[in-house]
Amino acid sequence: MDLAVIRSRDAVVRTRTNLINHVRGMVKSFGGRISKCSAEAFCSRALEEMPEELRPTLWAVVKTIADLSRQIRNYDKQIEAMAEQRYPEVKILRQISGVGVLTALTYVLVLEDPHRFKKSRSVGAYLGLRPRLKQSGQSDRQLRITKAGDKLLRRLLVGSGQYILGPLGPDCDLRRWGLALAARGGKNAKKRAAVAVARKLSVLLHRLWMTGEEYEPFRVAHQEAVMGNLNG
Repeated sequence: MDLAVIRSRDAVVRTRTNLINHVRGMVKSFGGRISKCSAEAFCSRALEEMPEELRPTLWAVVKTIADLSRQIRNYDKQIEAMAEQRYPEVKILRQISGVGVLTALTYVLVLEDPHRFKKSRSVGAYLGLRPRLKQSGQSDRQLRITKAGDKLLRRLLVGSGQYILGPLGPDCDLRRWGLALAARGGKNAKKRAAVAVARKLSVLLHRLWMTGEEYEPFRVAHQEAVMGNLNG
């Protein structure tokens, strides 16, 4: 039932996105443009910037968007309360910057029991974040991810990966690793890097859940520095 709340919220968010895109498309077809803004600010911005002749046609759509935004805020309050009252492990997972209460709670509810997985690395494959391999002769070429498992959780983890790699993401092992991967270039390098970070993130979250230990954002960097000093 708790997971149903999250899935219902996701359905409402996707519906709002479709309606926002519809309004933007209609305004554009009449030679106008609604400037970039958040979904929460869209309704007021749309009413200010849409052509006058479109107002009677789009008013009901804009009002529906506003109603959906209120419903999403209500869902968010409900999700915050669920996490606070019934799922203390969410706090452990939220130690990682970029993992909010929605992602952390969805992770807990989808996996249900961390002991289902003997190894944390198995979680990435379970969620469809591991790339397939195409074996040909002496080489193994990586293909797209399998996309098995829960689609919503996979999307949320990729969103966290994009945040970690984005301009607001704080410096940490995950960010450094992902940026180095993206810097290799190639087609869709940034997109692939975000998915790879999401896969590592799914493994790290499971490890934190199992151990309950404090998250160390520079654990790998510190280990490498220690090894460097020993070798030096």
